[in-house]
Amino acid sequence: MPIAFKMVPKQNNIATPPQVKYYPCAVSSGEVDLEYLAEIISSRSTISVADCYGVLIGMSQVIGEELAKGKIVKIERLGTFALSLKGAGTDEPQKLNKNTILGTRMLFKPAKSLKKVLTTLNFIRVR
Repeated sequence: MPIAFKMVPKQNNIATPPQVKYYPCAVSSGEVDLEYLAEIISSRSTISVADCYGVLIGMSQVIGEELAKGKIVKIERLGTFALSLKGAGTDEPQKLNKNTILGTRMLFKPAKSLKKVLTTLNFIRVR
């Protein structure tokens, strides 16, 4: 099934005179939840829906726990999860401390096998 996209105008105010260019923007066709994923996985294996659901819930909890320990979590054929920090800069290294950390982000880098899916996508323009 092709991925739907729409055109979105964006104005470049830096250019003189300001220019408008149109860029593609993906349009979602819906979302799937954990229960749906468990049903699909169960239908492709000998594991029950309840067991799949339990494993997926457990995996999400363990990923969070290991990230909280400062570890990078690598899951073969899925990808790598890691934390990134956002912080305020300081003039001197001695002034850098936990109070200069403004927040954290979770990063996800897909595995090569998962990224390969991107090379096979088809697109269709809507609206």
